[in-house]
Amino acid sequence: MLSSLLLTSCTSSDSDASHPASPTPSGPSEKALTERAQAALTAVSNGTLNEAGAERLSDGIHTEPTLRKGQTYRLNLACAGTGTARVEFVPQKAGTPTSVPCDESVVQQRLTGDGPLRIDVNGAEGSTGVIAWEIDAL
Repeated sequence: MLSSLLLTSCTSSDSDASHPASPTPSGPSEKALTERAQAALTAVSNGTLNEAGAERLSDGIHTEPTLRKGQTYRLNLACAGTGTARVEFVPQKAGTPTSVPCDESVVQQRLTGDGPLRIDVNGAEGSTGVIAWEIDAL
């Protein structure tokens, strides 16, 4: 039994020497990315908060906000991570499709309450991180 333990120990040691551990990417945690994206939004917030949230970029944002007819709103988006996200609206006339870079800059869209609205934000291929959003009534 002792020789078996020694053999295992030697085998393990030989294996470690010939195959060094590969580096693992170390980046900010999801919590840290969320905090960074939300901080970017806080810096530009104005108006009265209507709705807000933060999602993994891989999950995207898919929301149907309740907007009062005739009221003007501002959609603010900030992504922290790598890559980009794409914003689209249904109906298309409700907003302009645009990209959101995951560099913590804020992208804004002006919205007017005019019936049902759906906002979809999806990460581009290979993009990772967190996207935060808020809709403020102006």
